Order: sequence, then structure tokens, then C-alpha cells
Amino acid sequence: MIGKIWIRLLCLILVAASDVACAEDAVFKVGVTTRDFVPAEPYDWRGAGTHVLRAMIWYPAVSDAREQPQWIGPPLIPFVSTGRAAPDAVPAEGPRRPLVLLSHGFGGIAIDLAWLGAGLAAHGFIAVAVDHPGNNRSEDRTVDGYALKWLRAVDLGAVIDAMRADPTFGDRIDLGRIGAAGHSYGGYTVIAIAGGITDPDRTGAFCRSPAADALCTSQPDATELRQKSEIRLTADPDFRQRYSLAGQSWRDARVRAVFAMAPGPVPAFTPESLGAISIPVAIVAGSADEIAPTESGAEALGKLIPHATLKLFPHAGHFVFFDTCTAVGRLIIRTACRDPDGTDRDAVHAETIGLALDFFTENLRPAAE
Repeated sequence: MIGKIWIRLLCLILVAASDVACAEDAVFKVGVTTRDFVPAEPYDWRGAGTHVLRAMIWYPAVSDAREQPQWIGPPLIPFVSTGRAAPDAVPAEGPRRPLVLLSHGFGGIAIDLAWLGAGLAAHGFIAVAVDHPGNNRSEDRTVDGYALKWLRAVDLGAVIDAMRADPTFGDRIDLGRIGAAGHSYGGYTVIAIAGGITDPDRTGAFCRSPAADALCTSQPDATELRQKSEIRLTADPDFRQRYSLAGQSWRDARVRAVFAMAPGPVPAFTPESLGAISIPVAIVAGSADEIAPTESGAEALGKLIPHATLKLFPHAGHFVFFDTCTAVGRLIIRTACRDPDGTDRDAVHAETIGLALDFFTENLRPAAE
């Protein structure tokens, strides 16, 4: 197994750096496209101005697709590299493919996980990431988008419905092989869709206890939104009613395996619900996570979820699972682009892709196997 991981690690680094294909696996060209999905109303948009689920899709493309570098920021001085892909390429023919849903972190957007989406697509998966309403950087974050975080699981369920109906991808997806992966708040999201149940009072109790850590103070925007949500709970009956739904299960039985990266806020989950999760769960995190410390986050999940696996990357921080930044990006986007000394973000990405591929290949097998 160790040899296989190192071969795949080298393979993925070569693919990221050039057009070289790996002999160890069947590697596809990667196509990328976007969608604006419109779920059935009524839908809880959490105060967002945009009433569509904006999504990015990475998928295996035909062999003559022309991949090109993908960037965030000005064309001449981009801030972030999101890998290589062929925009709107023709999908490769073949059997129905497994689908992996991707959930971004607090205030992020779908493209933040392009490195993982493209890595999965290069090996035969269809991956789709969605901008979560009220909690993405395409528009102002809302109190509802912050406080009603369990509704992110509803977004992923709506994306499954939309992908089933999509004229390009609907007939290419194996609906019996659906997984989900997420970073930070997205890690929380995939645990929720796996069956983790939220009790919002638990987070407050944790942050008032001697065990309180950086989760409670590391993001000033989240602290401000939490204070505003407390005011809304006393003054807004509709918000209070929607908030009261937290204790429901948001499990979607169509999702058969989840991969959580630097998950948070884990203290919000009830231990009983985590202990009842029955699908495979893999967790990865940086040992130096400064936003969601592993003791209250990834390691706690690893202990409470039956048969969960846990991998800690030494010295890595919370944003090691964000796209790779350019030198300009590291100057401008200081928080998400900087890693602790000794961390190689590209190497962590490559190993994480390998872990995710092994995990989803093992746990999203065709029904006949």
C-alpha cells in the first residue's frame, strides 16, 4: 500500500506539471464547466441575493480535449492556480461514473476545491462543487448563511437532483455511487450529510469551557455573525423557527461515503449522532491547524465516528486544503495563501488526492462488485 501511494503521488505531481499521463492508472483529460442550478421552491436561500446554486463541474473529457491553466485573479498577475482543465470539453465516453459532491469552507466558493475536483476527474470521477447561499465570497455573507449551516447539506442534496436532471451529465452518473468531500465548514457539511446532528448550544458551551480553543476566536467574521444571530433569535420569530430545525437529521442516504478535510465546527455535533454514522468516513487535517484545532475537530471526529480513518499532515495549517497560490497571491491573500514553514502545499494536495481516490474507489464500488 505504501508503494502504491508513492507511485500515485509521483504520478499526480507529473500530471499537475505537464501533459504526462500515468501508466499506473487510466488518467483522463479533465473538462470543467459551470451550471446555475435552480432547485424547486420553496427553498431556504438564507438571505442570499442570488437565488441559484452556482456550481462547477470537473469530469473526464475526450482524449483530444485541450487542457489549459486555470487561474483566479487578473490574467497577467493571477493570485491562485486552480490547475489545468479544458473548459466545456466533450465528456469522455464510458460507463456511468461515480459522483463526488464538494463543499467549500466558510466564506469560500466552489473553485476553492478545483485541485481536488480536477484530481478526481482525471481518474474517472465526476466532481461538482457548489457555492453555498449566504456563505460564499461571491456576495455578502448573511447571518442566516452562517447560523443555519446544516442547510448546506440540503444544498448538496439539491445538487444531486440537479445533476440527475442535467442533459449532459444525468445519463453519465452512477446514482448508486455518490460521495461527498468538503473543507472546513465543508467538512462539517459532509459529516452532517452522513448523519451528524447539530446542537448549536454545544458550540457555545464548548467556547465557555476550559477546553475552548482557536475555533472560538480565530475568525472575527464568524464571531460577528454569531453575535448577530443571537440578536435575531430574540427578535425574529421566523429565524428562531428555522434555527430550531438544527436538531433534525440532514442525512441523505444517496451519499455513501464522505471525506472531510480540516472539519469544523465539530463541537456542534452531538456525540450520539456521530457514533451512529454507518457509512465510511475519512478525515484529513493539518497538525498545526490554526482555525479548527485537531483536538476538538478532526481528532474528535476520528474517535467518535465508528471506523473513521484519520490522517494528520505534520506542520500543515488549516488552509493547506485551499488551491495553490502564486507569489502574488501569497502577498495579497495572506490568510488562505500562507502555510507554516516546512509545508509543501502541492505535495499535500497530491497525497490528499491519492487518499481520496483510494477511499472513494474502495467505498463507491459498482453494485456488481
